[in-house]
Amino acid sequence: MAEAACRTLPVLLSPPSAEQDLWPVLGSLLSLNCTLSLGDSCNGTLSWLKDGGTAQSVYHEQQSVWSGFNSSERVLSSILDVNVTTAEDYGKFTCLLQNITVTFTLHTADKAGHLAAVLFALCVLTVLLVGSVLYLKCRLNVLLWRRDKYGDPEINDGRLYDAYVSFCPSNIDTKFTNFILKPHLENRYGYKLHLDERNLLPNSDPSAELLMNASRCRRLIVILSLGYLQQEWCQSNFREGLFRLLELSRRPIFILFENQYKDLPGTVTQLLNSQRGSLQVLLWKAGSVSPSSGFWKELRLALPRKVCLLKGMGDPQTQCQDDKDPMLIPSSDAADPDPDGDLGVRRSLYKAPPPRMAPGTLMTDCGPSGDVDISDLGSRNYSARADYYCLVTEPEL
Repeated sequence: MAEAACRTLPVLLSPPSAEQDLWPVLGSLLSLNCTLSLGDSCNGTLSWLKDGGTAQSVYHEQQSVWSGFNSSERVLSSILDVNVTTAEDYGKFTCLLQNITVTFTLHTADKAGHLAAVLFALCVLTVLLVGSVLYLKCRLNVLLWRRDKYGDPEINDGRLYDAYVSFCPSNIDTKFTNFILKPHLENRYGYKLHLDERNLLPNSDPSAELLMNASRCRRLIVILSLGYLQQEWCQSNFREGLFRLLELSRRPIFILFENQYKDLPGTVTQLLNSQRGSLQVLLWKAGSVSPSSGFWKELRLALPRKVCLLKGMGDPQTQCQDDKDPMLIPSSDAADPDPDGDLGVRRSLYKAPPPRMAPGTLMTDCGPSGDVDISDLGSRNYSARADYYCLVTEPEL
């Protein structure tokens, strides 16, 4: 306490405010600094209290006095060293001089706050992980929904086919094209394909027939197998032929077989990877045969958007007919409902978009919900409509 009354009140120099709150952790060492400026004829010593009791006997104190800027001013400083080792070291430390009081309150470190922060970080990581998994699993579904709802149906462009399919007339490629690719896209999703097993670019320049057929199709699909690459134009100059294909169609689609991918020439795979922005490369895997596989979703995204129409409207080859064509039913006496030919439709899909339907109007589905039934393919007469269906090749008949 002060030995003589001070004419002027001491001025607090350190800390900045008379009340300090600290949150030290166990094992830390604190130096509590209490510095006051005293006027002339003001003598006294600083005393420390810990929760109302004397602190100097428990903690180490260093006290010093020096002159201020003028001879009538003295600066009194006291530093109390507190080693926080136990829970008893937390509490209120008070520095006293006459009516000047400076308090340092040591709070226990809030473990619950750290736990909450850790739990929050784990929740954020969980949300990011779940979001990433959902993005990988549902990305194609979301893109398909967005395309089917807001995409361009491409129905007024004068094209007759949705895709031109070029494949090698080998056993594997022919079966894949006629028994997997074509039935799935046409019977399930209502696409209309033009198949061509001849050389796509047999000469140095595209033929007039090739240009005409390609101009009738909205997309170009190439079954790029080992047999396809053994064609003359592929062996001589695949790079030049690829760039010509890019000129024939917008973003052509190349389908590769996973079991043949490692045997493809390195120049071919490098060239395809270098043109990723101009073409679409799809890999047919063992699990791609499932209708819900990512292969079909990516292929549908690359193909035009299909429009579901009312029953009885649109091109009968574009609409799903459940494979009820009388020309394909054995021993059928039913007449051809369209004797003028495939193009003699009464109300074409390509003339105008479908009219707006009243609420509650039923729409046909773009394909049967079940798998394609091919159990009776052997008993059907394919020669009658070989120009369109092309389900088997000449040697297999």
